Amino acid sequence: MVFGGDRKIIHPALIWDEQDVILVDTGTPGQLEAIRNEMEKLGVPFRKLTKIIVTHQDLDHIGSLPELLGAADHKIEVLAHEMTKPYLEGDKRLIRLPAAAPAPAAKVDTVLKDGEVLPYCGGITVISTPGHTPDHTSFYVHAYKTLLAGDAAIAVQGRLLGPAQQHTLDMDEAIRSLSKLLSYDIETVVCYHGGICRHEVKQRLAMLANT
Repeated sequence: MVFGGDRKIIHPALIWDEQDVILVDTGTPGQLEAIRNEMEKLGVPFRKLTKIIVTHQDLDHIGSLPELLGAADHKIEVLAHEMTKPYLEGDKRLIRLPAAAPAPAAKVDTVLKDGEVLPYCGGITVISTPGHTPDHTSFYVHAYKTLLAGDAAIAVQGRLLGPAQQHTLDMDEAIRSLSKLLSYDIETVVCYHGGICRHEVKQRLAMLANT
């Protein structure tokens, strides 16, 4: 993505099985074609996309949501935490969005709550992880023992780090949120900023949660 004048790599996640194809987060505005192309590379065409899950309200996570929904010739279900819903639907202004900037808006079809297990792709647990933003949510994909961390953590060259302090609204709460993750059998973490971590992730999470 190009955001704030800087070119960066982001890591939306795609989860699929025979019944569902689920995209987690949608990049900045204007990334419809990039997402469509990456799906095609995986052999999962855009026409099979059934659901979009949103981790939180930041523009680099929801920016292309309206474009994705508008480009589909079928219904795509939008799922988001109950605290994210008013930001997505335009009832509240995005916390970090400049006052003059237009905000993308989309209807939330399914409201998520902390701790519920979604019955898709072998089970996906919703984990409320506030701190980066008040509504931030992470997701644990049971079949792959994988945490989709959103911005609850970042990665640098495959090494798991804590949330980026300069972009975290409440650092103390963000650290407390990391401690919630220790109860899950996590082997892989996907950070939206930084990508995939597989090396000693439980040990790293424990250390970061006690920082």
